[in-house]
Amino acid sequence: MAGFGVLLQKEWREHTRNFKVLWIPLVFIILGVLEPITNHFLPEIMKSVGNMPEGMDFLWPEFQGSDIFISLLGQYQFIGILIIVLACMGTISSERKNGTATLLYVRPMSFRAYFLSKWLVVNALVLGSACLGFMAAWYYIEILFNSVDVGLLFGFIATYSLWLIFVVTVVLALSAWLPTGGAAGLAIVITLIYPVIDSLIGVYWAVSPWKLATYATYWFQVDADLSDLWMSAGVTVIVIILLLLFGIFMSKRNAAKTTV
Repeated sequence: MAGFGVLLQKEWREHTRNFKVLWIPLVFIILGVLEPITNHFLPEIMKSVGNMPEGMDFLWPEFQGSDIFISLLGQYQFIGILIIVLACMGTISSERKNGTATLLYVRPMSFRAYFLSKWLVVNALVLGSACLGFMAAWYYIEILFNSVDVGLLFGFIATYSLWLIFVVTVVLALSAWLPTGGAAGLAIVITLIYPVIDSLIGVYWAVSPWKLATYATYWFQVDADLSDLWMSAGVTVIVIILLLLFGIFMSKRNAAKTTV
């Protein structure tokens, strides 16, 4: 692939200049830190500001470390995914619109290298940010709650990481296909709205990329059946490969629409 290493460096420098390598990890880390701390001190906070009648005592459930990770995943599923969509929706379409892509297209460049360089750098940024957030949460969970098995935690993070790779691939493929606004709108429908629909009517099917976030929590359930998880992971990998091919094809097809 012509110029793949150069394109990787270009993408990393671009994300550095617009501070994405700073603020995206920072958001994930803040969410990871706040979740265990908030849940630990929530009973005291409610006692001080809850205005409960004198003598009334509310029994709070005793959270386990796994419960905090599952709760944090819920935060990532909305705030984290929204950040990924907003940060990446114009990765390719914006370059076509502002004419930046012209400087690349006139060179002996492979569109496969062009798309995959963006895909690799964005995935490295997103997965690194999510892992930092989970590690920050793990640190405080170990202090404030109970210890979580490392093997189970690794399975949990690995499963959710595959879902994040799917999200990134969807957003980039849409950015290669549509203008920025259209890519953002459709990406939000696919990655934020459809998972809600799938959770409501998805009882009729067990294998789906949109179920990976739910299946990630199965690692913390005793004697959970992981067969649907593995099948969903396999289907997700196939869909990711198809989306990569689609994104490469649309990048090449829409090159003529670049502003000169």
